[in-house]
Amino acid sequence: MTEILPIPAFNDNYIWSIQNDQGDAWVVDPGDAQPVLRHLAENSLTLRGILITHHHHDHIGGVNELLANYAVPVYGFMRSAIKAITIPLQEGDRVELGDFSLAVLETPGHTLDHIAYFGEIAGAPRLFCGDTLFSAGCGRLFEGDPAMMRQSLDKLKRLPANTYIYCAHEYTLSNLRFAQAVMPESDEVNKRKLQCESLRARGVPTLPAVLGEEVAYNPFLMAEHPAVRRMAQEVSGSPCATATDTFAAIRAWKDRF
Repeated sequence: MTEILPIPAFNDNYIWSIQNDQGDAWVVDPGDAQPVLRHLAENSLTLRGILITHHHHDHIGGVNELLANYAVPVYGFMRSAIKAITIPLQEGDRVELGDFSLAVLETPGHTLDHIAYFGEIAGAPRLFCGDTLFSAGCGRLFEGDPAMMRQSLDKLKRLPANTYIYCAHEYTLSNLRFAQAVMPESDEVNKRKLQCESLRARGVPTLPAVLGEEVAYNPFLMAEHPAVRRMAQEVSGSPCATATDTFAAIRAWKDRF
């Protein structure tokens, strides 16, 4: 059986371990090697590969140390500057890992080299989306622009509604506080916030999230929603003629929230 477990790192990162009963493991975005090495040792696992979503240090900082212990392939975007990548990927490629495979999706916006991995694992669709999509939020636009990021989010939004979302940070409660500001009358936002407060009080991750639920409380997936547009116009003081204008306004608001 294959399972997916979070390996906490730094203050709020999750390194995802995809592992099976045969003792094989693949890790996604290992920003720190030490928690990964401990996880492998404690669970009698052998690292078989490293999947990278983008070049930020908190996602790749542990790669070289892991490679010093395990000679494994490193998967990442073909036009990324990450020197450790040995299997360069682009949109439409598939990564074959054990008894499952993942499709590669190009999702620029947070960075220009950002990709996501999507496929069925243990009978359900799974998405490893790095810092593009968070539960109730999305990544900052460090290198891309609002139109680019919205296009990437729309691509992810079209995945099956029962897709489990494995993003790289425990930002959910912070994102939900912002979502309440954008949609103060939303029952879906309030319900998700109460659920996540209970989870975090018990030290349980709020992830994975479910895509079909995200579209009801994540304002960055709801740029076409009239209530989101009205609030974006009110806060920005500008008319939001398009959904991209709305997205840009709420992303700028979130940056200073």
